[in-house]
Amino acid sequence: MTEKEYTKPEEIYSKVFRAGRRTYFFDVRETKAGDYYLTITESKKNTNEDGTFSYKKHKIYLYKEDFGKFREMLAEVTDFILEEKGEEVISERHKKDYSVQVDGENKEEVKAAEETAEEEVKPENFTDVDFDDI
Repeated sequence: MTEKEYTKPEEIYSKVFRAGRRTYFFDVRETKAGDYYLTITESKKNTNEDGTFSYKKHKIYLYKEDFGKFREMLAEVTDFILEEKGEEVISERHKKDYSVQVDGENKEEVKAAEETAEEEVKPENFTDVDFDDI
């Protein structure tokens, strides 16, 4: 194998979106065949017990043949969320201990549901994917 095969693909075009502790990177890269694809990376800053920082990263690879369906699905689910819940961020309507009621709902039930939704996905639920053919 040549040295080029071990190097990280060059970024052709990049955009960054910072959102609190999360940063989203949209990077256009080039396949070995010379075509372009998109990587979307979410990087979340975590504070360790000793006060140092670490970053958790999650990456999605999106290829041109999937752009149309991806756009369509993204628009559909974001429109659904905005239609159902509006643009106001619900978590900003209450204190961090969730002590304020939201629209008459029991806050403990809301908190339990949010905690369940935020549970970390276990690695054994993932499928190993090899990107060597890119």
